[in-house]
Amino acid sequence: MSEKLRAGILGATGMVGQRFIALLENHPWFEVTTVAASPRSAGKTYEEAVGGRWKMDTPMPEAVKKLVVKNVNEVEQVAAEVDLVFSAVDMTKEEIKAIEEAYAKTETPVVSNNSAHRWTPDVPMMIPEVNPEHAEVIRYQRERLGTVRGFVAVKPNCSIQSYAPVLSAWKEFEPYEVVATTYQAISGAGKTFADWPEMVGNIIPYIGGEEEKSEKEPLRIWGHVDHEKKQIIPAESPVITCQCIRVPVLNGHTAAVFVKFRKSPTKEQLIAALHAYSGVPQELNLPSAPKQFLRYMEEENRPQITQDVDYENGMGVSVGRLREDTVYDWKFVGLSHNTVRGAAGGAVLCAELLKAQGYITKK
Repeated sequence: MSEKLRAGILGATGMVGQRFIALLENHPWFEVTTVAASPRSAGKTYEEAVGGRWKMDTPMPEAVKKLVVKNVNEVEQVAAEVDLVFSAVDMTKEEIKAIEEAYAKTETPVVSNNSAHRWTPDVPMMIPEVNPEHAEVIRYQRERLGTVRGFVAVKPNCSIQSYAPVLSAWKEFEPYEVVATTYQAISGAGKTFADWPEMVGNIIPYIGGEEEKSEKEPLRIWGHVDHEKKQIIPAESPVITCQCIRVPVLNGHTAAVFVKFRKSPTKEQLIAALHAYSGVPQELNLPSAPKQFLRYMEEENRPQITQDVDYENGMGVSVGRLREDTVYDWKFVGLSHNTVRGAAGGAVLCAELLKAQGYITKK
């Protein structure tokens, strides 16, 4: 019997579900033993259910091809065969909330890519290098759910990964006002150019709900656990205003960011803070953790999608064009991989952290 934890993927046939499966191939701690999706896919092998819709650059792992897809709504049956689940289901927000809590109540930890629980007060929303201590709120969530092992944890929106960690590295300089414009890849909508030909050579200056997430979610990450109220209390600053634009790129979200600081850092101090920034994932050498989380690139024309999106296997953040601004104090460009660090990879790293912290164990 493998010593690895048995992992299930909820919403396994979609793009993020596929990314989970690709990332977990040969993972040292987790093994995909169960795949679940909508009733129309249930009963087919995973290979049959996905058909010609495999969207990853790497081939479908042999180990999952013959797994029979389960009905994601048959919670007890799916949960009986796994130690934890990764959630990438495509449902309404209320349906996602309900099904993720239903899995948690079977004593199955749920690590979710979905947005539904990001503002549930006792659900931790984590970038593992930034706020690993937010896992402490799980004890209060378990009280509410009546569970011993089960809980829900989430990772934040893909769009904030290209700038929120950078601002976290600069916390000592007290950023208080931020303007960010994100240029977001089509895979963030679960699409490829074959699915979405009208995006070729096009820009769409609207992504539903994205700007509010981009402005508010960093504040929750920078918040703290209130042990009296048994919940996460968001930070109040910096104030962030954001525009989110869909651009004709397959993978990679780029952000152009302007920052005001209460203190007056030099360029050298800001760059040094980026290179020095690391967290618990690096200390523990977690399997998916980038060795160097944030890197600064001196070239005037970097970071670029084609050259830099896969930095640290897609788990690192590239920063460039840091320069003084005439209206704000400093401005920079950030780049992160939206379906690796920003989605499935970020959730896998969260699960690794939660296992290392003792929250995820064998059933």
